[in-house]
Amino acid sequence: MSTTPILLASGSPRRSELLEQLGLRFSVAAPDVDETPLPHEAPVSYVRRLAVEKAHAVAAAADVVVIAADTTVDLGGEILAKPIDAHDARAMLRRLSSRTHRVHTGVAVRLGDRTVAETITSLVTFTPLTTEMIEWYVATGEPLDKAGAYAVQGAGGVFVQRVQGSVSNVIGLPLHTVLRLAGELGVDLLR
Repeated sequence: MSTTPILLASGSPRRSELLEQLGLRFSVAAPDVDETPLPHEAPVSYVRRLAVEKAHAVAAAADVVVIAADTTVDLGGEILAKPIDAHDARAMLRRLSSRTHRVHTGVAVRLGDRTVAETITSLVTFTPLTTEMIEWYVATGEPLDKAGAYAVQGAGGVFVQRVQGSVSNVIGLPLHTVLRLAGELGVDLLR
């Protein structure tokens, strides 16, 4: 396990859980970043920009590896962020029903004054959703703080027919990318 200090620049419990699965010890600082998309900003550019901004929004000593990420759902080039309420969640789920969409996660890793970043994309295909299924899921409360109004690792996973690409990316932190980017900065997080 790495002896390099690690700071996760995210308040997401899911990202923390993913890093914990690797046996990493880290501290957490939730960055304060405006997540409003820029006019005409593509989903891939949007998540990469936010990941870099989050990595730089937290204070860290020069020897601390800062890991930051941002995830969004992309349906036909449109960003489906977190729903604003239950009505919005229902509308998103109806749109995702029987369709394949993209999940993009921008990842940024910073060490001192060096930052490397990349965006990873996975394809997620939903089964057909009935009104009753959508109502059941919205009543769980789970979709209200999730991009695209669902969590593949939670009850929303019942709607997912297929994932092409990284599953940890869909959850919010593509672990293989985190390890590779840290390696580009000369840090092996698993040692």
